[in-house]
Parts: sequence; structure tokens; C-alpha cells
Amino acid sequence: MLRQLRILALLLLLFGVALTTWQTKMRTTDWDQSLWMVVYPINGDGSKVSQRYIEGLKEAAFTPVENFLKREAQRYGVMIEQPLTVKLAPKLEELPPLPPETGNPLMVAWWSLKMRYWALTHNNYDGPSPDIQMFVLYHDPAKQQQLAHSLGLEKGLIGVVNAFAGKRMAPRNNVVIAHEMLHTVGASDKYDLSNNLPIFPHGYAEPNRIPLHPQSKAEIMAGRIPRSEREAVMPRGLKSTTVGEATALEIKWLR
Repeated sequence: MLRQLRILALLLLLFGVALTTWQTKMRTTDWDQSLWMVVYPINGDGSKVSQRYIEGLKEAAFTPVENFLKREAQRYGVMIEQPLTVKLAPKLEELPPLPPETGNPLMVAWWSLKMRYWALTHNNYDGPSPDIQMFVLYHDPAKQQQLAHSLGLEKGLIGVVNAFAGKRMAPRNNVVIAHEMLHTVGASDKYDLSNNLPIFPHGYAEPNRIPLHPQSKAEIMAGRIPRSEREAVMPRGLKSTTVGEATALEIKWLR
């Protein structure tokens, strides 16, 4: 009898988690009210440069992310006035759990659970509970030329972004933040993981352009502007990016 009660309790727990996940998914892609995203800055490398940058960070630094979502949503006929509201939390002192180095499904699932628990227990924002938590780890650009891959979790609505601590790099940081934010609401990557090149046609902002190359903008979930079949460059900022139709379908801007 005790064993049966434990099994029943576990099944009820799993059902509750599944129901909550489904309800969250439906709510965050209804686009009938503004999603509340909180950015949590973290000194990712422990440097003085990153510390000074975070100390001078203002919410206005992320306004381009709000404007990008508003512009692209309206382009698809989503008439909500402000699809995304971004707020800035105080600096966090602790680094989030590191993702596994391999793509082992069990290790990834375990890390995802740890990350969701860590995010729940490290919410230092003094305001309404956020829909999306975006943890941004800043690094001194003089010390690191290339950063670790950023991540966005649809289950849990959590993003972990590795960014450069510099005002000149802020526009590109915002491209990564917008990319990971869209992951949390269901968008998938549209670039080849083996070479980071955008995948045709869904990874192209202008798949019907003649001639096809060079493209002038990046599809946000591809993250790069195709200059030729074998070359693509990072956009300078969100003004040079767009949401393609495949991404719009995934996030319920098109039905």
C-alpha cells in the first residue's frame, strides 16, 4: 500500500509539472499581454572591467530588445502595444550551474532541472515575478575574444547569456539576448551547428532575394547575415535583424 501511495504521489507530481508547463507555454504565446523579462547581471569572469560595466548598467541598455519585439510583432499583425517589458535586477554574486560539455540527454535534463531550481532560488528582483529570467554573464573583451555558447530554456523560461562588458558591444549583446529570449517562447535555431552558417531558407531574412547573396539582414534565430554560401557575419545590432516566417509560426505570431 505504501509503495502504491508513493507511485501515486509521483504521478500526481509529474502531472502537475506537465500541466504547469503547458499552461505557461499557452500564456506566454498568447501575446495578449506584455511578457515581463528580468535581466540579472553577473560578473562572469570576476574582472574589474566587468564589475565597473555592471555598476554603470541601466535598464535603458535593453530598450532595443523591447523595440525589436514590438517592431517585428506589428509586422506580423500582432497588435499588442508592448510585447516585451525588460527590467534590470541587482547584480548577482553567484554563477549559474555550468551546462554539460556533452550533449548526453540525461546530463542535459539533469542540468536543466538544476538550472531551473537555481533560477528559482536566485531571483533577487524586487518586483512582480518575471515571466522570463535572463541571466547575463559579462566578460572583459580584452581578455576573451570568444565566449561560451549562450542558452535559452523553453521549460522554465530561462536564458543564460555570455556577453561582453563594453558599451560598444551592447548592440551585439542585445542580439544574443533577443535570440535566447525567443528560445524561451518556442523558437528554434536556424543555423548549422557544424559551421554556424544560416540554413536556407528559414535562416535567411530574405530567402526570395535575387540574387540571394549578399543578404542585408540576419534572421534572429540564425544570428548571422549570409554574405555568400560560405560566409556569414554577425549583425551590428537588432536593427539589422528580423523575425522570419518559420520563427513567427513557432512563437504563434502566425497560425
